Amino acid sequence: MQMEKKIKVIISGGGTGGHIFPAVSIANAVKEQHPNAEILFVGAEGRMEMQRVPEAGYKIIGLPVAGFDRKHLLKNISVLIKLAKSQWKARAIIKEFKPDVAVGVGGYASGPTLKAAGMMGVPTLIQEQNSYAGVTNKLLAKKAHKICVAYDGMDKFFPSKKIIMTGNPVRQALLNNKVSKEDALASFGLDSRKKTILILGGSLGARTINQCVMGNLDKIKTSEVQFIWQTGKIYIDQARKAVEEAGESENLHVTDFIKDMASAYAAADLVISRAGAGSISEFCLLGKPVILVPSPNVAEDHQTKNAMALVNKLAAIYVKDASANAELIDKALQTVTDEKLLKELSDNISKLALPDSANIIAHEVWQLATNKQR
Repeated sequence: MQMEKKIKVIISGGGTGGHIFPAVSIANAVKEQHPNAEILFVGAEGRMEMQRVPEAGYKIIGLPVAGFDRKHLLKNISVLIKLAKSQWKARAIIKEFKPDVAVGVGGYASGPTLKAAGMMGVPTLIQEQNSYAGVTNKLLAKKAHKICVAYDGMDKFFPSKKIIMTGNPVRQALLNNKVSKEDALASFGLDSRKKTILILGGSLGARTINQCVMGNLDKIKTSEVQFIWQTGKIYIDQARKAVEEAGESENLHVTDFIKDMASAYAAADLVISRAGAGSISEFCLLGKPVILVPSPNVAEDHQTKNAMALVNKLAAIYVKDASANAELIDKALQTVTDEKLLKELSDNISKLALPDSANIIAHEVWQLATNKQR
């Protein structure tokens, strides 16, 4: 039997869970298909990936890269210096590791890494998660060999011959989940007879959503509905203090980070979330009714565009960030008790699911790598 060629893959990007989870899913799929593949991650120093990637069992090297400050232009002098250093370090990493292919998932580190790879003759693949392409990926697309996307109509940003519709890879544990709704609710100390709303403040925290919950704790306490509230680590102390002042409530479970997202989703009848592309892919695959509150603080307002791609297909409910304080909790309490609406949202969002993303992308990675080796 002939030994399979060994391939070396660099995967770069991160910054938020929305970039890290797909990156790890792609790495896992590559390893599953080709166990002797060697994978190296390149991230941004001090960002979330430097912790999460080693937890997933992969080696990561950090670049001193930082994002541009759009408000204080003078601060960008140090950003440009860091970018130049990152470019140089990325070249050194590629020279030493000698990858057969480089994959970029978005986030600060993917720019310098994929630019260096392209200049050094390494084939590159970009995974664009959003319905509106970011500046970095638009620049990298010129040299990229393959561009994996999750939304229709991406040929307005990228050359159509390079585009492959793959969807966004999600955390594998969510798809293999066998936990019952009753057991899931019990794990959060909640009542299996009550409707449950899962509020996701993101891995770091969504300010508007968290403030909206804090401002409506009386309404939440007196409702017949129960809540699982993930605040994100930035807001947990503030949230706990607000709950304490309002008086502890049996129908509210508060935490900064949910490790077992599969159980959280299994417990929920309705989800409230930002409109990050990775989260939306998870809701589609799990058929979860969702109220989306897009973050206004993201490049090109891409979260609103992500949300509207669903809302226009009656697959999600949209609440504008600026209106959330006044509308969100009332809208959630109304929706979660409307069985007909929940079923319609669930059916419509399920139709948008693309379940095999990580494996399709891993196959493309393998093809690029082995073509280079020939």
